Amino acid sequence: MTKTFVRPLLAATLACTLAFSPALLTYAQEPQAPAAPAPTTNAVPNVSLGVAKYKYTKAPRPLPNLFAPYKPISVEAVGLSNSPRIDQMIQDGKLNLSLQDAVELALQNNLDIIVQRYNPWLADTSILKAEAGGFGGGTPGAAFAGSTSNSPLANFDPTLTSTFSIDDRNLPVNNPLTSGTGTGASSLARLTVHTSTFNTQLSEGFHTGTTFFAAWDNTRSSSTSPANLFNPSVQSSIFAGFSQQLLNGFGTKVNTRNIRIAKNNRRIADLAFSQQAITTITNTITAYWELVFARENVKVQQQAVTVAEKLYGDNKKQLEIGTMAPLDVTRAESELATDRQNLIVAQTAQLQQTQVLKNAISKNPLAPNMINVEIIPTDLPTRPEAIEAPSFEQAVAEAFAKRPDVQEQAINLQNGQIDLGATRNALLPTATFTAQYGSVGLAGNQTQVLTTTPGLGTQLVDSTGALINAFIPTQTPATTQVVKGGLGDAMSTVFHNNFPDYNVQLNVQIPIRNRSAQADNQRAILTQRQLEAQMQQLKNSALLDVRNTFIALEQDRARVEAASKARELQQQTFDAEQKKYQLGASTVYLVIQTQRDLISAQGTELRALTDLVEAKANYERALGRTLEVNRVTVADAKSGQVDQATLIPGTLHGQVVGMDKVYREIDNGNGQK
Repeated sequence: MTKTFVRPLLAATLACTLAFSPALLTYAQEPQAPAAPAPTTNAVPNVSLGVAKYKYTKAPRPLPNLFAPYKPISVEAVGLSNSPRIDQMIQDGKLNLSLQDAVELALQNNLDIIVQRYNPWLADTSILKAEAGGFGGGTPGAAFAGSTSNSPLANFDPTLTSTFSIDDRNLPVNNPLTSGTGTGASSLARLTVHTSTFNTQLSEGFHTGTTFFAAWDNTRSSSTSPANLFNPSVQSSIFAGFSQQLLNGFGTKVNTRNIRIAKNNRRIADLAFSQQAITTITNTITAYWELVFARENVKVQQQAVTVAEKLYGDNKKQLEIGTMAPLDVTRAESELATDRQNLIVAQTAQLQQTQVLKNAISKNPLAPNMINVEIIPTDLPTRPEAIEAPSFEQAVAEAFAKRPDVQEQAINLQNGQIDLGATRNALLPTATFTAQYGSVGLAGNQTQVLTTTPGLGTQLVDSTGALINAFIPTQTPATTQVVKGGLGDAMSTVFHNNFPDYNVQLNVQIPIRNRSAQADNQRAILTQRQLEAQMQQLKNSALLDVRNTFIALEQDRARVEAASKARELQQQTFDAEQKKYQLGASTVYLVIQTQRDLISAQGTELRALTDLVEAKANYERALGRTLEVNRVTVADAKSGQVDQATLIPGTLHGQVVGMDKVYREIDNGNGQK
């Protein structure tokens, strides 16, 4: 490297370093105090978790507020009041609710959704930390919080390190001659040394395993020793260099391992959120239909009580006129008591199911407008159209492609492969190549002795008084002056590169036996094999889930057909028995028996219909269809807002996309709009 190239390089390095450094000692003899920092201002914007306005993968920028990175962000408190839509839907103490309304209110108010919504945001913070070179935090459902490799972690954020120290020492001197304090001392001499130091270093690591650094060091020292050339003196130096990992820790794959795992964990958090949304929707659908069943069952039991009361009243009249035995009246009264008891049980079940649905669709079921509200479902269970896949194999393939839990495990396998590669690299020895170049300067106060040419002095005379050619020289005392120098002179020496400094080194560390790295690699291999087995286990569970829900759906369809036919026939039997009784061809016992059979048939049909629509919801859950069938996207669930105009399955920002594009949007920071 030529001197003409080194000087401008050093000048540029110094300019960059000075831009990040406080004021230094400008002169050797009069140090100046560091400049006071500017007052801080709170410029952190408010954020809203409801719509995820803040990007948690991005840290506050230092411009225009230099102190923003060193202050916490502001996060809004959790809103635990019910959404305004509930207030709008309640009229006269009643909440008329369709199934779609129940699903939408659950997405807005269900606390399981609200709690789970934080996990993707927490995963964002893990990405932020990993991109700085740290170890990301764990994510529910993720098998890896970060890589287990012991390869060195670089700091990807620029780090400015400044050190300022003042050191004043009084040293006892055993040899005054060698210390320069004087000779012939009869007592212990003292050497006083005062040193002020200000050092600044800027370093940053990169994904390749490279670390660049630049250092500007300044030391001002003074002592009572007259042997120093400069006293006080200022020594300045500027160094710039880099270090590169050659074996362990080399390459972008190793150094970005935690970043890639953190981004994968963000996808796992999204999938876990989707799973929670599916679970919440399925539970809400089940709670809705259970309430429908409970209300309709109350109507059936009320009808039974009405019929039993009429029969009991008619029998009492016949007993009074003497055309009926008392035992028949007792039987009718017993049936009435049983039906009233069944009605109370049905009404209790309705109250219980109402509370279950309230908990599903509201944040605070004890809110004044919710605690006593009557929920009136507006949808009734009907026989759904066939939704089964053409074949069991196709249904299983759809489940493997759509179920969030299977996709989560697939990403865990990817993370395991990342960790396996990192631990394999960590088996290598550590070889670090370091090179640096710098320039050193020295200046300070220098004492100079001024010499003068002595004159001839007074001319001598002989005994006769005659002048002779001899003189008495004039004694002129010697004088000294102090030539002042300081930081500017030392830096001038640095920039002129009068004292260049080169350093190149190779540091190799070879761990004997390497058991720690071997253990990490073996654990990574075993974990990967375990994840592969768990993946097959999860697929088998999904397969069984699909099979069971498919069988339940088919059986419930057959149950509905049979129950409907049985209810129709039982209605005809009951009507015929009543006519026979009115004609005197039947008994009260037979009428009561056929009434019981009709009520049981009505309840069985209603139960079969309810089980059928619930089986449909479970089958859709098993195949991973729940969100698209209910016209809900993950983005809607995250924000807690359901927009009817955009409830199109598989959309993002109004465009039909696949999951790969959604993930790319998330990686680019656009996934929380």
